[in-house]
Amino acid sequence: MMKKFAVVLCLGALAGGAWMALKPKQGGSVPLTVFCAAGLKKPVEEIALAYQKETGTEVRLQYGGTGTLLSQIRIAKQGDLFIAADDGALADAKKLGVTREEFQLAKQKPVLAVAKGNPKKIDSLASLKADGIKLALPNPESASIGRVTKKLLGAEWDALAAKAAVMKPTVTEIAADLSLGAVDAAIVWDSTVPQFAGLEAVLLAELAKHEEFATAAVLDACGQPSEAMRFARYLSAPEKGAKVFEKHGFKAVPGDQWALRPDLILYSGGVNRPAIEKVLQKFASREGISVTTTYNGCGILCAAMKTMGDSSNPKFPDVYYACDVCFVPPVAEHFPEAVMLTEAEIVIAVPKGNPQGIRTLADLARPGLRVGLCNAEQSTLGFLTSSILKSMNLWESVSKNASSQVPTGDFLVNQMRTGSLDAAVVYRINIQSAPEHFEAVPLPADKSKAVQPFAVRHDSPNKRMGHRLLAFLRENRASFEEAGFAWKGDTMPVKSAEIVLPDWLKQK
Repeated sequence: MMKKFAVVLCLGALAGGAWMALKPKQGGSVPLTVFCAAGLKKPVEEIALAYQKETGTEVRLQYGGTGTLLSQIRIAKQGDLFIAADDGALADAKKLGVTREEFQLAKQKPVLAVAKGNPKKIDSLASLKADGIKLALPNPESASIGRVTKKLLGAEWDALAAKAAVMKPTVTEIAADLSLGAVDAAIVWDSTVPQFAGLEAVLLAELAKHEEFATAAVLDACGQPSEAMRFARYLSAPEKGAKVFEKHGFKAVPGDQWALRPDLILYSGGVNRPAIEKVLQKFASREGISVTTTYNGCGILCAAMKTMGDSSNPKFPDVYYACDVCFVPPVAEHFPEAVMLTEAEIVIAVPKGNPQGIRTLADLARPGLRVGLCNAEQSTLGFLTSSILKSMNLWESVSKNASSQVPTGDFLVNQMRTGSLDAAVVYRINIQSAPEHFEAVPLPADKSKAVQPFAVRHDSPNKRMGHRLLAFLRENRASFEEAGFAWKGDTMPVKSAEIVLPDWLKQK
C-alpha cells in the first residue's frame, strides 16, 4: 500500500498537484485515492471530511488540472476515483479504458471573471483585447476550462492566448491571480467565481449557452469498487454532497437518495432468471448494495404494482425487466421508457423423440392430448400464447386440452419431466438446458418472438443505480446469449406509451 501511494505522490509532486489526506477514524477501511479537478476542491474536501466522519473511511485527495490528473492516472494505473470537471476529459478517460461507472455531480459553464463592479468595463471578447487589459487564461493542455474555451472560441482563442498576461494549469490559480489584483480578467467556470472574494461573472455570448458536467468516475484500476461507489453516491446524494455543492455556488446534479447500503428492488419475468441471476449477484457485490428480486409472471407483477397504488410504497420496484413489450404499457406511468434488451423464441416443447408426432399448433387440439399452457392473466407467455392461438382460430380447441395453466414456463417443463404433459408452449430457453429430455417444435416465425424490455422507474430513489444496472447488463451480453436469448440491447430507449403492438396481439 505504501508503495502504491508513493508512486502517486511522486507523480503529484512532479505535476505540481497537492494531496490532502484525511486522518481516518480508528479501525477505518482501506483509504480511498481520489483524483479531483482543482476547481472542485472546496466542496469535495468538505464532503470528504463529512463522509470520513460518518463512515470512518479515509479519503486521500489529489488535486490538479483535469488533463494533468488524467495523465497521472494513465501512468500510475492506480487509484479509486477520478473527478473530472468536463465531459471531454471524461470521454478521453473512457477511450483510454481507465474509467467505469459515472456519477454526475454538477453543471458548470465558462464565464469571464472580473473584479467586483467590473471597474474596467470588460464585457466582451473585443474589450479583452484593449490595451492595458491583463488577461489570465487556463492552460488547455492541463485545465478543462482551458480546453473547453479553446474549442468554443476557435481562432479567437489564439488571439487571446497571444495577448494573455499569464496562462496557468488550474482554474483556481488564475482565479486567485484575479482575486489578488494581479490581472484584470480571467476565463473560469461560473462555479469558481463565488469561491473567491471580490469577483463577479460576466457572461460572454460566445460561451453563455455551453454547459459541462463535473463527474466522478470509478477507475478501472480500483481495487475496492464498492467503497469507491459508496463515496461517489455520497458525493451526489441530494441530502449529502449535492447540498455542499450548492452551498459553494455550484449547480448540483442530485443523485440517488443516500443510504449506506441501498436496496434495489427488481421485478423480473421468470424467463429472464437464467440470464440475470448471477449477473445481479456480481452487480450487487461491486456496488456494495443488495438487490431484492421478484421473479414471476408479468401479469402477476403488473397486478402487484397496481395493488400497491402509487410508487411511494417502499416495496414498489425500482426497475422492471418484463418478458415482453406487451406488459410495459400497463405500467407506463411508472416506467415511461424502456430498452429492448433481449429476445426469446416461443416453441412447443415435446418429449425427446416427439412420440405424439406434434408438428404444428393445430396438432395440440387433438382429442386426449395433455397440453400445458401458461395463464394468460398471470404471465406474458400465457398472454402471447392465447393471442397466437386466437389469431389462428385455435384457442377454444387447444385450451380444451389444457390440463395445466400456470404462471411461468418453468412449471410446465417440470410437469413434462414428470410425464404429466404431452406437450407445452414455452420459451426455448426453458428447455435448452435439457436437450436429452426435450425437443422444440417451432411456431410461425411472425408470432414466435417475445422481446424483453428493461425499464427504470422515473421517480425511483435509486434511479441512477437502476441505469447503472442497465449498463452492467449490457456489459454482460454473453450471459444472455449463453442462456439462449438473442441480443437487442444496443438499441435506443423507446417511450413506453408509444409501444405499438401488432394487431394479432391486441385481440381479447
